[in-house]
Amino acid sequence: MATGIVGWGACLPRNRIKLEEIAAVWGVDAPSYKRGLLLYEKSVPSPDQDVITLSVEAARSALARARINPEAIGAVYVGSESHPYAVKPSGTTVAEAIGCGHLVHCADFEFACKAGSEAMYVAYSHVQGGEMPCALGIGADTSQGAPGDALEYSASAGAAAFIMGRERVAATIDCTVSWMSDTPDFWRREHEHYPQHGGRFTGESAYFRTVLSAGRALLERSGLAPKDFAYCVFHQPNGKFPQRAAAELGFDVKGPQFTTGWLVPWLGNTYSGASPLGLTAILDVAKPGDRIFMVSYGSGSGSDGFVITATEEILRAQGLAPRTRPQLDEHKRYLSYGEYVKYRRKILRNS
Repeated sequence: MATGIVGWGACLPRNRIKLEEIAAVWGVDAPSYKRGLLLYEKSVPSPDQDVITLSVEAARSALARARINPEAIGAVYVGSESHPYAVKPSGTTVAEAIGCGHLVHCADFEFACKAGSEAMYVAYSHVQGGEMPCALGIGADTSQGAPGDALEYSASAGAAAFIMGRERVAATIDCTVSWMSDTPDFWRREHEHYPQHGGRFTGESAYFRTVLSAGRALLERSGLAPKDFAYCVFHQPNGKFPQRAAAELGFDVKGPQFTTGWLVPWLGNTYSGASPLGLTAILDVAKPGDRIFMVSYGSGSGSDGFVITATEEILRAQGLAPRTRPQLDEHKRYLSYGEYVKYRRKILRNS
């Protein structure tokens, strides 16, 4: 019996801030940032939104598509680098909120931006191994960048949830691969408010080395070529990196094969939710038989790769919950920099 995704869901904040608004405060040329990063705006969580609340909403959509009793979920894994508590799991709150009951295994995952695909990988492995009928893997972040830093122009918020199962599978997982190395391109020590990064070192030596190595290994292991896929999605720290990675692997970056899951120009980098959110946008429109190529990336560094194939069940599931693109494009509320600073609590008061 095939194992794969039986339900998926996304949650995106309505708040946005344009790059021009940030650049004006720091006296920076906004067009150069837009050209250099291929970014235009980014999502911003409201004061009452965090990794847990975003994860709950995404998981509820996944449940609606899966059409299962939440007590059938045997594991809840939340991958993020912005869990709201340093010592208290996010997964327990999510599991209680969606009605999983108490006989459930919970864990929070951290691996920079691939914590979401890590949660998906382990959830899938439990179901594939027969340990439980269903498992939930979530990638969610409300990422931060230091004021004036390059990350402030991209660090954004969103969540993607996937229920893995073996009945009414909407998309089978046919092949997986993971590739890692000890490459310190991005980090944040305990008690520091904002992460640091290695500047240009984060490109060739980290992102491209890792993503391309994982992508080539996935193609070799699956025995498939880029032309065999209807869609591809990669980690999206900015607009240029995934575009170049896809092109170097041989995918069509001008057509729907790549652009369907390319959300970053209008969303920003949702860190652990980046490639998973792109995958939700693809599943929303995929047709039976469509193959999907996915490679995530997490600094430090590593990538998870998946070959996914849509089944007939996907047509039944697509209309049962809010889709990703309308959340991306509709009912936006644009913030001033002052509102953004207040919402993200960037001004810290003395205690």
